[in-house]
Amino acid sequence: MAVPVTVVAVLGRPASLDLHGPLAPTALEAALAQLPECDITLHRHTPTHHTLLLPDGSFPAGALADLLTSVPPAAPAAGRRTGRPGRLRVPTRAGRTAYAGPASPIAVTMPATPLQRDILLDAVTRPGGRLHIGQVHWRWHGPLHISRFTAAWQAVFDREAVLRTVVAEPLPDGQPKFAVRSLASPRITRYIHAEADWHALLADERLRDFDLRRPGPLRIALLEEPYDSVAGGRPTRVVITYHRALLDRRSVSDLIGSFYRAYLADGCPRGGERRPDLRDHQHWLSAQDVGPARAFWSAAAPPPGAAILPARPATRRTGQQGHGRITERLAPCEAIRLRAWAAASGAAESTALYAAWALLLHRAARGPGHQPTTVAFSAALSGCGIPVDGAASLPAPLRNPLPVSVDVDPAATLTELLRALSGRILDTAAYEWVSAGQILAWAGRSPHDDVCTESVVSFEPPAGSRPGRPGCPELEAELAAHGVRVESPQAVEGHAAVPVTLDAHQDHLGNLVLTVAHDRARISDAEAAAVLAQTVRLLRELPVSGFATVAEALGVLATTPSPVMAPRPAGLLDTLREGAYRGAGTICLLPPTGAPPGCYDQLATAHPGPEALVTVPAGADAAACLAALGPVLATGDPLLLGCFSGAGALAYEVADRIAAHGWPPPLVAVGGLADGKASSVHALLRTIGSATGTSRVH
Repeated sequence: MAVPVTVVAVLGRPASLDLHGPLAPTALEAALAQLPECDITLHRHTPTHHTLLLPDGSFPAGALADLLTSVPPAAPAAGRRTGRPGRLRVPTRAGRTAYAGPASPIAVTMPATPLQRDILLDAVTRPGGRLHIGQVHWRWHGPLHISRFTAAWQAVFDREAVLRTVVAEPLPDGQPKFAVRSLASPRITRYIHAEADWHALLADERLRDFDLRRPGPLRIALLEEPYDSVAGGRPTRVVITYHRALLDRRSVSDLIGSFYRAYLADGCPRGGERRPDLRDHQHWLSAQDVGPARAFWSAAAPPPGAAILPARPATRRTGQQGHGRITERLAPCEAIRLRAWAAASGAAESTALYAAWALLLHRAARGPGHQPTTVAFSAALSGCGIPVDGAASLPAPLRNPLPVSVDVDPAATLTELLRALSGRILDTAAYEWVSAGQILAWAGRSPHDDVCTESVVSFEPPAGSRPGRPGCPELEAELAAHGVRVESPQAVEGHAAVPVTLDAHQDHLGNLVLTVAHDRARISDAEAAAVLAQTVRLLRELPVSGFATVAEALGVLATTPSPVMAPRPAGLLDTLREGAYRGAGTICLLPPTGAPPGCYDQLATAHPGPEALVTVPAGADAAACLAALGPVLATGDPLLLGCFSGAGALAYEVADRIAAHGWPPPLVAVGGLADGKASSVHALLRTIGSATGTSRVH
């Protein structure tokens, strides 16, 4: 039996399916009967050309494309009619109350900054790990009036342009763009202790992805805890989860301070929109001459072959999944001693942390050897050093991990290593507005296929007591006058695209808290714990005579084996045919489940267009497809997803995630069956041709 139609899926608002071929009403009814009830609008252009307009939301458009392009059932399901009125129902979790309101039309647009492009590319090509999603949480003691709480956050949303920002239709060059809406409402969800465990709630909130097409790069969860007899009330846990494409840890701290002031003012603080805001930051960036930055980073980028792993390379992956976190602490006396030792060499406490990490990188590359090594890691800089008025309080994603390379010579003194690192950081800070993707491009390396570091070291200085920020005595006194006591916010840094991140900060007791966040597929929990333990041991042993050498410092680890970690996974993209010229675009062909190897070989030979044709291994899920497509997305060239019937749902899921992160949503072309027949290949060719304009559909 012939395949009835071919489909081109067009993502948008509304999404649509363009159907080519004789459409039997019974086949359409049968397909719709297998999907959630919803409103469908059918436009008939000719007997062999129809368009289905689909509802907004999570309607399974890809599944419908698969059903329509496969051999239809013998008879339609009873009781279902095309276009039957109804509504797609999405169940919500019981026991929680959400506060959200509609957003206004888009008001102002701006291109994404280079750092934002890097973050969005990471997020779209590494789904599942929820990269770049950070959290801040604390306890609220005393009365919490939800209406006042909501009004206060609404006032913050009204004042802060960043909280009303969404990804918008991409620029003509295919690069992401943001838009600022004039109105948006906070998303606040309430739980009671009987409905959610605290640690589970924290993890669940972190694993819930953001749809950046909706305003609000942060959401708030409240968990009412059991009665506390000591404090004499029911404390509330407050969790703020945010996306680093638009906010960083310092920005969120400032926003919490703004919220407190609004809460004290009954949700009606004085003043209008904050300026400068992220629009001013983007305007400043667009006016910069990148020539000096390009010249600096072309020479300062870590050279190929630099030691970038904090552990010895293993031969296979760990077999684990997800991300892990491991924490250790230096006692206050140890932290003070480390700080004093670094200062004696004219270095900051953060530089001592960088030195310990550089020693680990050298040891992992050289083992017991005594040869000099160039090591490289990324240092997370605040990004606030730019000459923009108010940059220190600008709510925007300024925190920027930039590569730092240094020569580690076992014969050199630790003081010499500290001074070399201090100089590198100082030089880097002059161009802290440049992104890692730009640096790779300027160094002549692929911004997505290549890496110049595999770890990020982040040192968060004490927040201090700046007026209006959490921890400010005056602010806490005002809250206390309303019967409210708030604990110091605790931060959970979002996972980065690198396999290992070392985060350090000082807690309220004076401890230096060190946390390793790691990709468990690359480095196991036990090996990550060993990396952290060795770092802590070095930090405890480093405060020695300034004449001590690097080799002597590493001697404390002489009897400790180096941890191991798996190599970077190879790319999954298989090129069937190169493009006719640069910028011709790419067609990615996704095999249906169970398709035979080489199912698209005939199509690669027959396709008349200039596009490059690539595919992924059979059985690849959406996450694997997106990871493979990273180099294609990085170029901004046109992309189309094509497949035989059965892979439409997968292709649509991939396309939707691409669109959700600001890149042009690729068309999805579905047609034919993976049966090896010439008719099926021709059907898919016709569908691709109708989407790309390389052939006419008959």
